[in-house]
Amino acid sequence: MPATPYYLIDKSKLLRNMEKIAYVREHSGAKALLALKCFATWSVFDFMSDYMDGTTSSSLYEVKLGREKFGKETHAYSVAYSDGEIGEVIENADKIIFNSISQLTRFGDKASNIVRGLRLNPQVSTSSFDLADPARPFSRLGEWDVTKVEAVMDQISGFMIHNNCENDDFDLFDRMLGNIEQKFGSLLSRVEWVSLGGGIHFTGENYPLDKFCARLRAFAQKFGVQVYLEPGEASITKSTTLEVTVLDTLFNGKNLAIVDSSIEAHMLDLLIYRENAKVLPNTGDHAYMICGKSCLAGDVFGDFNFEHEVKVGDRISIDDAAGYTMVKKNWFNGVGMPSIVIRELDGTERVIREFDFTDFVSSLS
Repeated sequence: MPATPYYLIDKSKLLRNMEKIAYVREHSGAKALLALKCFATWSVFDFMSDYMDGTTSSSLYEVKLGREKFGKETHAYSVAYSDGEIGEVIENADKIIFNSISQLTRFGDKASNIVRGLRLNPQVSTSSFDLADPARPFSRLGEWDVTKVEAVMDQISGFMIHNNCENDDFDLFDRMLGNIEQKFGSLLSRVEWVSLGGGIHFTGENYPLDKFCARLRAFAQKFGVQVYLEPGEASITKSTTLEVTVLDTLFNGKNLAIVDSSIEAHMLDLLIYRENAKVLPNTGDHAYMICGKSCLAGDVFGDFNFEHEVKVGDRISIDDAAGYTMVKKNWFNGVGMPSIVIRELDGTERVIREFDFTDFVSSLS
């Protein structure tokens, strides 16, 4: 095995999510697209493509990655397309979703040979983070004025609506969808497809899948549309760990353990959203703050309990490390980039990619 740190993708755990996605597809009629903004490790796309319908993107590069490595349906979305990239986006997409009426007006004719859609903003969401709230005040993410949208209905055949964020509450999802029906019902009945975006944690423990499927099916039948879901985190939740090694321990009012990784470089969302990492089982009488090796003072994974005293050389597994990690990893401080390792269904492990000094150099100029 490679030296730590490395991301370890466990296919047996990934399979649990895939099977739930397949169940929802079968019992609701909805299609499922992998949201590449969350997870784009294409070495497992061949495995995931047996359970999903394609990919959805946020940029030209993601569109191309989805087309080349995943196949099947390729949906293109971007907050704003540029003149220099729109042609290549259209060449690689089956559907293109415009964020605004002005972008639709500007590029719609160029995209007349593929399916065109528009993003809607219901102006309410499930997000508790202003940073990630698509319906925050003055949001630039989608159109909300029904009258304005009605004027361009002849140019589109569907909508994308993304207003769920880390939502594991079915009743809240139900209310959000009811709000969408009330606000945009007159528009929804005039299109062929509606994507409800991602942020719905329907692969989580004890989520009422049958209720979820029935709600999606009822929505599809009410408006006569093909429903799409865009699971990102839901696709890969709890499938991956970040494997790290303790480099040093010290005491400074509490026990500290410094590992060969960094939240700033390898799990950036922990820093952005001021969240702790997950270490399981997190039990025992030995409490330690697990710290990253970068020079950032707040480079801390969190406080955890261990059954034994933590020593230099000990291995620690940071749980649930797939979403918004590998797509955001960076070279801050020149900290070594984690390798990517896959554990196959038979338990064997193989190194997919290792990074070294030449990768660090080539990322700069």
